[in-house]
Amino acid sequence: MRRLILPSFALLALAAIAPAHAIELTGPQADLYSSVSINPPSKSEMTVCYGFVCRRRATLAFSDGDRRALAQIMAAGKANAAAERAAIQKAVIWFDRRVGPMIGTTKRIAKADIRAGSDATNFDCFDTTRDTTSLLLVLREWNLLKFHGVGNPRYRGNPFAFQTPHNTAVIVDRATSTEWVVDMWPKNYAEAPDVMPVARWLKED
Repeated sequence: MRRLILPSFALLALAAIAPAHAIELTGPQADLYSSVSINPPSKSEMTVCYGFVCRRRATLAFSDGDRRALAQIMAAGKANAAAERAAIQKAVIWFDRRVGPMIGTTKRIAKADIRAGSDATNFDCFDTTRDTTSLLLVLREWNLLKFHGVGNPRYRGNPFAFQTPHNTAVIVDRATSTEWVVDMWPKNYAEAPDVMPVARWLKED
């Protein structure tokens, strides 16, 4: 049987259409992306959701400079889990500043939702949950998370206790299995996200 030998340009074309290496996701993580019909993040790029429930979206393609900046930020957290959580806060601030000028969210306000009116310049908590989870997954794929894994998004909302609905991204301490939220929605542009145990976050409003 004759072997089929493809010319080099054909091999390049096949490589271009081959699916990128898929990031391993849990079911709830995968639902974050399938529910709004976007691709999960990869090592090279992520979809940025904004405009409330990902009605607006943009692609953040990570440059070499982006990778160096995030590696430097996360290197400051290599001592222990608490230091890594502080570094993750700084990484989320970096993300906010990185995409703000690109998508027009530099004036975004804390706790924005449909009542804020300006969807084009804001995130709601669905957006921040997806975006933060995506960033965390990218950091994991780059081997920049030593003490934490990326958890499933969490939800709270008890109308009987006047607690409004809210979602957040989550990290999990590898040593203790404690879940910690990484929640940028309650903060203004370029402010440090809330990082606290999920057990505490579930009781807040």
